[in-house]
Amino acid sequence: MAVMMRRMPAAKVGSEGVTHTQLAVQDELGWLFREQPTEDYGIDAHVEIVETEEVLGRLLALQIKSGESWFKETTQDGWWFRPDVEHVQYWLNHSLPVAVVLYEPKARVCYWQLVSRETLQRTRQGGWKLLVPCNQILDKEAASALHEAAEGDPYVLRIRDLQLARPWMERLAAGERLVINIEEWVNKTSGRGEIVLGVDNEDGQPPTELARWPIMLGLSSYADVVPGLFAWAEVGLHEETYDEADWDQYDTECRVWDSEITFHSEEYSDWKQGRFSGLRPYTDDGEVALWRLELTLNELGAAFLVVDRFGATGKRQLVQ
Repeated sequence: MAVMMRRMPAAKVGSEGVTHTQLAVQDELGWLFREQPTEDYGIDAHVEIVETEEVLGRLLALQIKSGESWFKETTQDGWWFRPDVEHVQYWLNHSLPVAVVLYEPKARVCYWQLVSRETLQRTRQGGWKLLVPCNQILDKEAASALHEAAEGDPYVLRIRDLQLARPWMERLAAGERLVINIEEWVNKTSGRGEIVLGVDNEDGQPPTELARWPIMLGLSSYADVVPGLFAWAEVGLHEETYDEADWDQYDTECRVWDSEITFHSEEYSDWKQGRFSGLRPYTDDGEVALWRLELTLNELGAAFLVVDRFGATGKRQLVQ
């Protein structure tokens, strides 16, 4: 007899909370939402601010809580949220500003509050509580306050980006192959597309996904902008993918059938010479262009890992 697996109500509500938060971020604020299901303790998503279709590199971290149980402790101004001590310490020391989002499933509304030493209050028992105001709905009205929270010194912002990318740098340093698959909607003036970062296991299967996020680059060239999103790595073509795609194109253009003999009208090396240069999609049907680019750790990435190790442990790491 087959065993039927049932989805627990709490899991369903939790998923709804993440989904509605994502919709609020993308549709109301027009910003980028990246779910972090496994990478970060106490953080459910990262939000990247977009201004006039320009990605600014300013980020917020979100802790999302869903369900009626989070709305039981009411006040005149909102609801008390009581995090544990470990989460408070983690959030206050996080490389990004952190906001708590409470999702109310009956009304399908997300409320938010920034986590800071100003918003957190000590309880008599030595714990912590955070007031999530009822007038702080995650919609267009929240843009100014959240934008301000994400502002920071350019130096600090760049270091934050490196800290967030550290797990991926470590994979490269360990010898794994990281690739980025890109879908570019070529006819969209918004420059809309999606990036999927993954591990090429060199087994003929699609890369193992690590993270994905939407991008909107306006009229900017993907070839120019994408390398800047991965400042810690060299970005190049994924050799196997492009060799196969280029050969298929050559075969289509140059294969000749003459009676029972099949041959090519010119040599592959002659056909390819001078035809391609720089970063490019490996296929483009006029609607969607597909890219597969490979990341290799550059001098900045390698140096950051040395500095990060020293900052975390006080130990120097010899670089080969």
